[in-house]
Amino acid sequence: MLDTLILSRIQFGANISFHILFPTISIALGWFLFYFKIQHNRTGLDCWKEAYQFWIKIFALTFALGVVSGITMSFQFGTNWPGYMETVGNIAGPLLAYEVLTAFFLEATFLGVMLFGAKRVSQRVHTLATFLVAFGTSLSAFWIIALNSWMQTPQGFTMIDGRAHAVDWLAIVFNPSMPYRLSHMMLASFLTVSFFLAGISAYRYLRNSRSEANLMVMKLALTAAMVLTPIQIMLGDLHGLNTLHHQPAKLAAMEGIWNGGTGVPAVIFGIPNQKTRTNDYEISIPKLASFYLTHSWDGEVKGLNDFGDKIPPVAPVFFAFRVMVGVGILMLLFSWLGRWQMRQNRPLPKLLAKGLVLMTFSGWVAVLAGWYVTEIGRQPYLVTGVLTTAQAATTLPTGMVFSTLFAYLALYVGLLAAYIWVVFYLARQADDKENPNFQLEKKSETSWSLFRT
Repeated sequence: MLDTLILSRIQFGANISFHILFPTISIALGWFLFYFKIQHNRTGLDCWKEAYQFWIKIFALTFALGVVSGITMSFQFGTNWPGYMETVGNIAGPLLAYEVLTAFFLEATFLGVMLFGAKRVSQRVHTLATFLVAFGTSLSAFWIIALNSWMQTPQGFTMIDGRAHAVDWLAIVFNPSMPYRLSHMMLASFLTVSFFLAGISAYRYLRNSRSEANLMVMKLALTAAMVLTPIQIMLGDLHGLNTLHHQPAKLAAMEGIWNGGTGVPAVIFGIPNQKTRTNDYEISIPKLASFYLTHSWDGEVKGLNDFGDKIPPVAPVFFAFRVMVGVGILMLLFSWLGRWQMRQNRPLPKLLAKGLVLMTFSGWVAVLAGWYVTEIGRQPYLVTGVLTTAQAATTLPTGMVFSTLFAYLALYVGLLAAYIWVVFYLARQADDKENPNFQLEKKSETSWSLFRT
């Protein structure tokens, strides 16, 4: 039975799932644009300018959707989660305000110069505007991650009459999980954009685009992914060890460990059963979990049964974690294989180009899976050990929450489909300008295909 609490959770989950897609792209794409700008200023090559002019259109579209979708989330703090702001508003409010004042205004102000000022201001000022927009997107992420991390590992506050009051802002901002979460998220953004750039460039490559700018962007994106993916894997391991120390119940859910102790096995496959508190059809390797979690074959790891009923929904966390890891492995394979194939200006095989097109939004899949691990894994708490999700939920009628949830979902499906269509439309438009004869040859083609050229 879907009650107000469950519907409110689904609604907020849908909102944040839609919203996070766009900042994940705008954060790193801003820095890629800054790199294109610097390279053009340094070398004078037109290919860098061409790459900048093409990708800034997609950046503007992404930025706009990120802003609009973020506004609805702030409304939901009041409509769906009044207990959240009432209990921890003294801490969450200022951190959200810092994000708006120091980052959002910075981005919005200089984005106008970035978009329309190329011929109106000097190159130095235009480059500075590009840098400030990129810096603003990262600063925005810093404040949001600081708040989210504080909700995961809260410190630096005291409770007075049921409300949290800050006593040490440095401890609040730089809480134990914040450095790992921020680094993990920033690298996730760069990997998302790397495959986004490579996928769209591969799409244009399949449409016969051989422009220097397109090939240069594809090589750059694959190189970045090739270098960053192994770093992300190592950082993810460190983040996991931090979670083991500060949120052991979440870590146990990620690993599907019900019974703790020494020499704990690693679950390779299984279907977590919350009723029996076991894994159905489990396949595991003895002692392996203890080894990679504690670096000792006989290391001690707590299981879900050690936390009573204060555990998250295990199956979603267990499977979301595996989806994130699986996509990470695919990223490693595609980036290394793609960059190897393009060494010394060699042509990219069509089959691999089609694979890169399929990987265009793979970063979104990994980010959403990781975000579900983070947020669902924190349950039943909204702020760990301080406020449960049920305590913060609204008392609005179930029908009212359901109707707004339906409206949000319908809107988001439409906006997401439109965004993806526009991105590929812009790619086709760029190719048609580059090679008008190719457009005429293909004009009679009417059947739709992802790989249509």
